[in-house]
Amino acid sequence: MTTSASTARGTGRGLTYAVLGWAVAYGGVRLAWTVGEAPEFRPYGSDLLGFTGWRSVALCVTAGVVAVALDRAATWRPVLAGVAWTVAGATVAAAAILLPELVGFLLFAVGPYLDPVAFASRLGCVSGAVLLGLATARYQRRTRGDCPDCCRTGRPGPRRSAPARWARWTAYAAVAGLAVRFAAQVAVGPDGLTRDASVIGLEIGLLLAGVLLPLALVHRWGEIWPGWVPLLAGRTIPRLLLLVPGFGLGAGIVAYFGVGLVQLASGSISQFSDTFLWVALSAYCVLGLGLLSASSDYHLRTRGACRTCAR
Repeated sequence: MTTSASTARGTGRGLTYAVLGWAVAYGGVRLAWTVGEAPEFRPYGSDLLGFTGWRSVALCVTAGVVAVALDRAATWRPVLAGVAWTVAGATVAAAAILLPELVGFLLFAVGPYLDPVAFASRLGCVSGAVLLGLATARYQRRTRGDCPDCCRTGRPGPRRSAPARWARWTAYAAVAGLAVRFAAQVAVGPDGLTRDASVIGLEIGLLLAGVLLPLALVHRWGEIWPGWVPLLAGRTIPRLLLLVPGFGLGAGIVAYFGVGLVQLASGSISQFSDTFLWVALSAYCVLGLGLLSASSDYHLRTRGACRTCAR
């Protein structure tokens, strides 16, 4: 085993231990709340969505088992990777309420019903999803390609500077999804708007990030600061400045509004009409998926050359 491969293996094992530690710690809390008496969470009645009681314990156990399987697998197994990403996605969806709460914090519009214990529990849940996602990504990098560091294939050559056509279309679809969402609100009228500060903050944040962020991911001014930006004009934009909100907000939107679609399909009661909810929630999901897609292309297009294989 080469030094590079040994380093990659060691990093992957550290992530495995991190996921296992999370599964024991957070799973222990879920077990105590399931066997004993869980705190009373307001205003939602639960800190997580869909995964409460023994299901939340099973989710933690499953994440730990999957992390061990990823560490032990020596070859690329698409089914295993698919299961790992599914478990990570389910963990994010369980803490979907965290999205409006975080946006509320960023916009100083936190609602009056924020429960600190529930908020901490959702943060803990998402941290497990992030760790498992990193472990899965490390497994893919280790097994998919012919380089142990970057999993890239093919010969070194000129790097792609322009975004892929599919990335442009998904970015424009994200903006269109946001436009459809607010068009639906105009059709309903302002009387149906919620007065909850955190949700209002979420809508304001989506209006800002749902237009600028997807377009920045597929245009040159998303890589180099435009000339009208004081002090920064012409400088390279740090990749993480777009990738973190791109992936984070995209995943959060899909989880939050995807759960809303599932609840709507199951017949949950709301003050809004079903037609409005189907249109609005679907439009939000299109926005989230567009951000994830455009962020993936931005990552592949702007990442540096591998120091091991020079690709």
